[in-house]
Amino acid sequence: MSECPAVITYEDFAKLDLRVGTVLSAAPHPNADKLLVLQVDLGREHRQIIAGLRAHYDPAALVGRQIVVVANLAPRVMRGLESRGMLLAASGDDPAQVILLQPERPIAAGAKVS
Repeated sequence: MSECPAVITYEDFAKLDLRVGTVLSAAPHPNADKLLVLQVDLGREHRQIIAGLRAHYDPAALVGRQIVVVANLAPRVMRGLESRGMLLAASGDDPAQVILLQPERPIAAGAKVS
């Protein structure tokens, strides 16, 4: 078991806006072998999120799934496409194993995670 790399205050954690998103579409990034381009419904808006999931998930299998998104992350251009959020995933000692974090059961897109 690895140690936590950095300790943050509650105030730092409270700055995160974690939301449930529903994946509307997913496709391979046209300019990157490891990335997928997701269109995600966050309730009040739709966002494009670029994620390094190509080796772990078939794009078609992601459509309709609910995921947890960091909604207030600053936009970032990744290989020519803008990403407006980050999804949360877990990985163990085996880097080939990546698991998306998702709600236990369906909930409205845009629901706040706390």
